[in-house]
Amino acid sequence: MPINKDKIAKRQEIKEHNPDFVRPESWRYVRLQTNWRKPKGIDHHQRKQKSRGRPGLVKVGYGGPKDARGLHPSGYTDNLVFNLSDLEKLDPKKDGVRFGHSVGTRKRKEIIVKAIENKFKIFNARVSASGSKS
Repeated sequence: MPINKDKIAKRQEIKEHNPDFVRPESWRYVRLQTNWRKPKGIDHHQRKQKSRGRPGLVKVGYGGPKDARGLHPSGYTDNLVFNLSDLEKLDPKKDGVRFGHSVGTRKRKEIIVKAIENKFKIFNARVSASGSKS
């Protein structure tokens, strides 16, 4: 059962009214992906907002609600964990756990056992508590 369901719904509702921000000229060239890049050229038409019909620029006013920022889609807050002491600072009712990239398999297993014991939501376990890779 997701928590903070109303905050997630509000964030989704605001996102629906925002334009789709696409990379300039990505519709023209196959080699350019559509993911957003800020136009930086001195004469760039989109940066200067010269012509109509061009997609909008990403601006601070398009942000989501402040209380929903940093929430995972499940409703838990997203927290990086590197060791057991990081886990002890968190609350299992509202905080989710994401393991840091540099955490190895051995330490990851120890943290997973402790996290399951305390009923934390784990976002990227990669190994099970028993030890086999998944």
